[in-house]
Amino acid sequence: MMGSLVIRNVRLPCTDHSEASAWDIACLGGRVQSITSSGSCIPHEEAAVIEANGGVLVPSLCHSHIHLDKCFILGQCDPLVTGSLPEALKVTNKAKAEFPKDVDNLYARATYLIRESVESGVTAMRAFVEVDTTVGFTCLDMGLQLAKEWAEVCHIQIVAFAQEALYEFADSTEPGPNYNLLCDAASRPDVSVVGSAPWVEPDRAHALKNIELILSLAEKHDLHADFHLDYNLDPDAVPMVWDVLQQMRQRSWCKSSGKRVTIGHATRLGLFSGEEWAELKRATDILPLEIVALPQSDIYMMGRADPSGRVPVPLAGRTINAPQVYRDHGVRVALSVNNIENAFTPQGSLDPLTLASLGVALFQVGTEPDWRVLLRSVSTTSKEAIGIMHGGSVSGKPADEGDGIVPRVGDPADFVVVHGARRWQSAVLSPGFDRTTFYKGNVVARRRAQRWNANTGGEITY
Repeated sequence: MMGSLVIRNVRLPCTDHSEASAWDIACLGGRVQSITSSGSCIPHEEAAVIEANGGVLVPSLCHSHIHLDKCFILGQCDPLVTGSLPEALKVTNKAKAEFPKDVDNLYARATYLIRESVESGVTAMRAFVEVDTTVGFTCLDMGLQLAKEWAEVCHIQIVAFAQEALYEFADSTEPGPNYNLLCDAASRPDVSVVGSAPWVEPDRAHALKNIELILSLAEKHDLHADFHLDYNLDPDAVPMVWDVLQQMRQRSWCKSSGKRVTIGHATRLGLFSGEEWAELKRATDILPLEIVALPQSDIYMMGRADPSGRVPVPLAGRTINAPQVYRDHGVRVALSVNNIENAFTPQGSLDPLTLASLGVALFQVGTEPDWRVLLRSVSTTSKEAIGIMHGGSVSGKPADEGDGIVPRVGDPADFVVVHGARRWQSAVLSPGFDRTTFYKGNVVARRRAQRWNANTGGEITY
C-alpha cells in the first residue's frame, strides 16, 4: 500500500561535488515528493522514517531478461561436457521433462530467484516461462501465480516463451503444436509478453516465419514481443534484427503504442561497423526496438570455436559492449542477468550490480561516464527495455543530472540504498551486500550481513 515515507541521510549519484552531501527523500503515493538537504525535511506525523546512515541511493534494479523456470537446475541435469548451445538445449530439455512431475520444486526455485533478486534491489523483472509440448502450461501457471503473489513487492512481467521450434521439420509449411500452445498462452489475461528463439528453427526461412508469427500474436493480444535473436558471432551471418525492424515498419509498430519489441543476446551486433550502428540508431529513434545484452551467458556460450573451426572470440567481444556502443553511437543497451545455475549459464550472481561491476573489467572502462552507463544499464535502461516508462518534473533536483540516475520530484519512488558505500561509484565498482529496497515508496526488503572476525570480534554495523 502506498503511503508516506522519508528516507533520511542518503547520498545521491550526482556528477558534481554534491555527491558528498546528504539528502532526505520524501515519498508520497509511490512517487518522490521532495528532495531536500538532510535534516531539513519535516516528515508528516504519519510518515515512516528510514535512516540510511549515509548510504548511496540509486535507482532500483531490473532483470530485463531472466528465466524463471529453468534456474538452479544444474543438480538435476546431466553433467556438462562441451558447454555448447546444442548441449545446453539437450541437457535442459531432459531436465525440463521433470518439471510437471515436481511442481513444488519448480515453485521453490522460482520463489528463491525472486526473493534473492528483490533483496539485492530488483523491483522489476521480465520473467520468461516456457510453453511447449514438454511442459505444457506448467511453467506459465507457476509464473502467473508468483507474479500475483509478489505484485506489491516487484513488478513481474510474464513472458509466454517458445524456446523450442515452432516448426517441427525443415519441410513444414505450417507451425506445429508448440505454436498452438503458445497461441493459447498469449491469450491469458495476465501475460504481458510473447517471445521465441528463432535461431532454433530448422533454417533461416523458418526463423523469419517464427518472427512473423510472434509479432502477429503480440499485435493480436496487445503484448510486448521479445526475441532471443542474433545469438552468434559469425561475420557471415546476416543479422536478423534488420528483418525484425522491417516487419515493425510494415506493421506500423510505433512508440506511441507503448508496446516494445526487445531482442536479447544479440551478440552478432557486437560485430557491427560504425555505419551499421548508425543505421540501427536511426531505426530505433523511430521504432520501439530495445536491445538487452546478457554478459554472463554470452561470455560463457560464445567461448567455443564455431562449427567452421574459427578461433573463439576474445572475452570482451562475446557480448555487446554497452558503454562503448552508447559512447560512440548513442544506442542504449540494457544488461541483464538471465540464466542462473543451468546449462546455459552455470556461473554468476542474481545481483545486477555485480553485473555492472563485471562490465568494468570486461569492457575495460575506467571513466565515470562509462560507469554511469553500466549503472543505468542494469536499472533505468533495463526498465525502459521492458516498457516501464518514467515521468516527473526537474524541480527539486539536487544537481543537474540528465541520465535518470539521480531521482527527481515526481519520479517513481523505486530505489535501492547500498549501505556502507560512501560514493556512488562504489555501487558499480564494489557493491556492498547490505541493502534496503524501496518499491512504490515502501520498504520491501532489507538485507544485512552478520559480521564477526577473530580480531575485532562482535557484529559490525554501519
